[in-house]
Amino acid sequence: MFETLSDRLTSVFSSLRSKGRLSDADIDATTREIRIALLEADVALPVVKAFVARVKERARGAEVSQALNPAQQVVKIVNDELIEILGGETRRLRYAKTPPTVIMLAGLQGSGKTTLAGKLAKWLREQGHVPLMVAADLQRPNAVQQLQVMGERAQVAVYAPEPGNGVGDPVDVARRSIDEARRQQHDIVIIDTAGRLGIDQELMRQAADIRDAVQPDEIMFVVDAMIGQDAVTTAQAFMDGVGFDGVVLTKLDGDARGGAALSVRHITGRPIMFASTGEKLEDFDAFHPDRMASRILDMGDILTLIEQAQKTFDEEQAAKMAGKLTSGENFTLEDFLEQMMMVQKMGPIKNLLGMMPGMGQMRDQINSIDDRDLDRIAAIIRSMTPAERQDPKIINGSRRARIANGSGTTVSAVNNLVTRFFEAQKMMKRMAGGMGIPGMPGGKGKAAKSSKKAKKGRRVSGDPRKAALGKAAAADEAPAAPKKGGALGNLGGKLPPGVELPPGFDPSKLRLPGQK
Repeated sequence: MFETLSDRLTSVFSSLRSKGRLSDADIDATTREIRIALLEADVALPVVKAFVARVKERARGAEVSQALNPAQQVVKIVNDELIEILGGETRRLRYAKTPPTVIMLAGLQGSGKTTLAGKLAKWLREQGHVPLMVAADLQRPNAVQQLQVMGERAQVAVYAPEPGNGVGDPVDVARRSIDEARRQQHDIVIIDTAGRLGIDQELMRQAADIRDAVQPDEIMFVVDAMIGQDAVTTAQAFMDGVGFDGVVLTKLDGDARGGAALSVRHITGRPIMFASTGEKLEDFDAFHPDRMASRILDMGDILTLIEQAQKTFDEEQAAKMAGKLTSGENFTLEDFLEQMMMVQKMGPIKNLLGMMPGMGQMRDQINSIDDRDLDRIAAIIRSMTPAERQDPKIINGSRRARIANGSGTTVSAVNNLVTRFFEAQKMMKRMAGGMGIPGMPGGKGKAAKSSKKAKKGRRVSGDPRKAALGKAAAADEAPAAPKKGGALGNLGGKLPPGVELPPGFDPSKLRLPGQK
């Protein structure tokens, strides 16, 4: 979503890295480029003016002039201001002291409220809650049926006493849903209301009546992130007509330029609480201003990546695989398939790579990645027998042809997979063996090399004269043989200069180590 804005800001900051000090002209040029980047991202003009003024004020202060690296300090200032304009701290849901907690969804027609209700319900269920979705959108055709389908997919109960399609009183349905939730012991109620326009006074009044009837703990305004500055006008109309406590952004996976996200929070003063990043029910999470600012500045989102991995990967399987790799055991195609399936559960590969720092510079290569390639690899591995997965070396020409036919691919695709797997297997073994680096687990230290050298004898030349000279030199270098029976044999029977024995001391009576 923020690709254009991210590219512009990254190019702006790259020009600052070569400067040891920043003059007023440099600061003016930088803030001018930031202003253009924000306007191109469809950010509202009042927001742009306030943002640029704040950055310019801080950039001319002591925190930049006294910094060791002024360019990095300017990046930090922009990051801090982006976090502030996006809401500062992460806003959490407010739960009622006495259940159920009532959440009311409101927004424009087509903003994705019904789908969002299913995503929010599934997210809350995974948090340990027992939500109930309420079909209070009785105007739009098939809105009730759509919510029921969402409930089945999210495994969440749906309260739909009226058929909809213009039949029924949404205010009465919302009121009765609270009693139903208490009877069925649901701790959260999510009310899906009809989509409306800011100028539609009748529907706006209906939303206000639902609010007064159920007294919701949270009113969430659902915004389509792709409508740009119009989101600000609509949000202001809803704020005046109904009021809301937080904003939910939908369709962040589209080609939106990001203006809505950077504008709504500043204009309305209400925080962005959740964000929907795809069509699946899993593509939904709490909105973190600091992580979104890091994505915009191409600094990655490692925390979200870690959270997704923790949700997806089984701890026992991960520990088992880590132990297998570090111990140097064979990494088989069965293990490879298992790991690949777990990575796929985390989401599209492009999204995962996009969370890594600096990946904005490789956006074209990332966009060319096709998740169907992983499906083809999985089909090839599944077409193998268990013995072939354990030991790919037995895969000969006829087996490769059978695997290709079974997976719907070509023999060359099977060859490429097997070849790349062998290379990866070698790398795993090298890593498990410490790659020959001293101090690494399994690595060979300097002592091993020196001991090997010590075992090697002196080279003897083939020339008899040189061989005789070599033997003479070896005899001169060799230490004198110890005298048998003498305690001072290793010293040649003589004491070092300045050393005297006590009177009456007989060294022959000593039993030193190694003597019989």
